[in-house]
Amino acid sequence: MPADLLTTTTDLLRSVFRRHAAGVAVITARGEAGPVGFTATSLTSVSAEPPLLSFGIGTNASSWPAMAEAGHVGVHLLGEHQQELAATFARSGAHRFGAPTAWREGPEGVPVLDGVLAWLVGRVVARVPAGDHRIVIAEVVHGDPTGTGRPLLYHQGRFRRLGD
Repeated sequence: MPADLLTTTTDLLRSVFRRHAAGVAVITARGEAGPVGFTATSLTSVSAEPPLLSFGIGTNASSWPAMAEAGHVGVHLLGEHQQELAATFARSGAHRFGAPTAWREGPEGVPVLDGVLAWLVGRVVARVPAGDHRIVIAEVVHGDPTGTGRPLLYHQGRFRRLGD
């Protein structure tokens, strides 16, 4: 076996998906103690009829308790100008909704971030166990696709800009 082959499937999975460029989203919800949110690259369009989306969240994430109970979630597609915002929502222990984060209460009481490329609010319809994560499925009920700019990407462990 070549020396550079990975010996565990967990390391293999992580190594392969570091090569997969993904759009960057921030998922938000209203929690009992205030707004919560996290950076996600696992956002997926699931169905057009009905309009469903999904994302994954670790059950050890600080946002999980609120996400586990939330009736609605916000999904925000970040632009390349929002690398610091993405990093803030990815950082453990960060005060994610304090300055300089600009946000407002949106439809269904969901925190909506300002300046994003697009946002959606979805009604949670399922939370599916998947190892140490949950796959949250939500039906789109509100949104705004009119932000401007180019998408922020995540690749090889870094936030990146889209090349031409």
